Amino acid sequence: MSIQKKSAPAEQLLMFLDTLVSVRLSASAGEDRISIIEHRMPYGSKTPMHIHRNEDEVFHVLDGTMRFRVDGKDTVAHAGQIVMAPKGIPHAFRVESVSGARCLTITTGGDFERMLREMAKPAASAELMPYVEPNLHIQQALAMACARNNIDIIGGPIA
Repeated sequence: MSIQKKSAPAEQLLMFLDTLVSVRLSASAGEDRISIIEHRMPYGSKTPMHIHRNEDEVFHVLDGTMRFRVDGKDTVAHAGQIVMAPKGIPHAFRVESVSGARCLTITTGGDFERMLREMAKPAASAELMPYVEPNLHIQQALAMACARNNIDIIGGPIA
């Protein structure tokens, strides 16, 4: 039996674009390569439309309200609700609550976690910053990191 610490140490708090992330369970921790990542996101935070080639992506909303588009269908999820984006299916999300949102992202295989670690940097603080639209350089870097990790960006974010 293996027990993971409940809270990630401060040095594991990462800044991924406009999102504070903490890897709660790394894919490297077990044979099934399950990854659980906690995200704290500001109002307006959003992802481009994308597809994971090898991983289902499960979102468990902990706080706030998020709009998801999965396979062309919009769903609004609130705290306590779960949304699944199966591998191979286009999906994106946007944070709609003014106070921001917090969710867990659960995947298997490690692709998403590897991409996130590649793009993230250590967080300077635990303070959430306002959403800022990524510039062209960041968008291109994200697209390349995603491609290297079996994630295809296929369109823009939810309008």
